[in-house]
Amino acid sequence: MAWRGNISKSLKELRILLCQSSPASASARTFVEKNYRDLKSLNPKFPFLIRECTGIQPQLWARYDMGAERCVNLDGMSESQILKSLEDLVKAGGATKA
Repeated sequence: MAWRGNISKSLKELRILLCQSSPASASARTFVEKNYRDLKSLNPKFPFLIRECTGIQPQLWARYDMGAERCVNLDGMSESQILKSLEDLVKAGGATKA
């Protein structure tokens, strides 16, 4: 999982939107609880933004160079699927820099 250390090289910002209590956001909450510390320690100056809002559908937003953004709807995804979606977003950002 070397891509975890390349987040700050591939992206400008990562936002995770979730609800504090809805079942739809349960996997997103678990993902944040289990992965935030590791991701932040590998990318200490990178802005990981966790936005909590009642009733919102869970989403993962990646911002790239020149303000380009991509969004992944996390509703119904497992924690491992969320991790794979993040990996895909990071690798997509790295591909644009090659």
